Amino acid sequence: MRKPWIGGLLAAALLLGACGDPGSSESAEAPAAPEAPEATKAAEPSASPTPAPTTRRRVAGKSRTEAPKVLYLGDSLAMENQTVLGDQLRAELGARYRSAPYSGTTLCDYLDGTGKDSLVPDKDKAAALVRSERPDYVVLQFWGNAWGYTPCMDGITYDKARAKYFDRYAADARALTSQINDAAAGADRPRIVWVMQGPDPITPDRVRRVNSIYEAQARASGGIVADAGRMVAPASGRYTWVEKLPCTAYETKNPAYCTEPGRGRTALHRGDDYLHFCLAPTTAKSRPCPARSPGIRRMTAEITRAVAEAP
Repeated sequence: MRKPWIGGLLAAALLLGACGDPGSSESAEAPAAPEAPEATKAAEPSASPTPAPTTRRRVAGKSRTEAPKVLYLGDSLAMENQTVLGDQLRAELGARYRSAPYSGTTLCDYLDGTGKDSLVPDKDKAAALVRSERPDYVVLQFWGNAWGYTPCMDGITYDKARAKYFDRYAADARALTSQINDAAAGADRPRIVWVMQGPDPITPDRVRRVNSIYEAQARASGGIVADAGRMVAPASGRYTWVEKLPCTAYETKNPAYCTEPGRGRTALHRGDDYLHFCLAPTTAKSRPCPARSPGIRRMTAEITRAVAEAP
């Protein structure tokens, strides 16, 4: 039997490194969910710059022998996804790849000028990495942290000031796009891939509106949308949270990814973590997921597809 949410305990745990919003009044409408996992802290990302000689598909104007270069930035979801995404991009596209996610972050953490109020050091700001890496694509995956842990949000939270939260989030999306483009310094600008987030059992409308900000920013600036969140939602409801889904054809053929083959279902989340998709236990230090996890593979496959099919 799952335990009920305990507001103070949950808030204390999530403030240290998860990505949800424990304070919303929407929680009364959400499905039952387990207690928050052991808190995680922001951690240094792992870089994966290993190049590959050729692409397997033509990608956004690149020649068939020129590998696209992909930079992946984000929060704890990107932290756990980064190794699997790199493997898929290399295998499918021959991509050159660099990842620099930090747990607990939001868009403003990657902006220049946030300094000590940011969880991301200057060397790993988006503009700095664009200048040094010269990527063809910058993939951004952010849950949209909505509580007061991220210092650069200046205390603006979804629970206490929803309109201000969304206005600030949209402004940060525009600012980050501008800084990424300016960092190209006359060279070809990278295409920004905005990763749409999956369902949240606590604040479902918040995630829907954050995704709409990503879509609007992509339309306004020539970016790309990768609806990875759709891959971890039931066909009957894009913003309906579930712990398990029917196994896909790939998962059925690869039993390590179909956790309940006898029932034709697979787990997207651990029973004690409604937010993350890594099926390994949460640790005090954030890390790339060390376990085969169907939800992670589903999301990274969709990101890879979006890059591969970019116009």
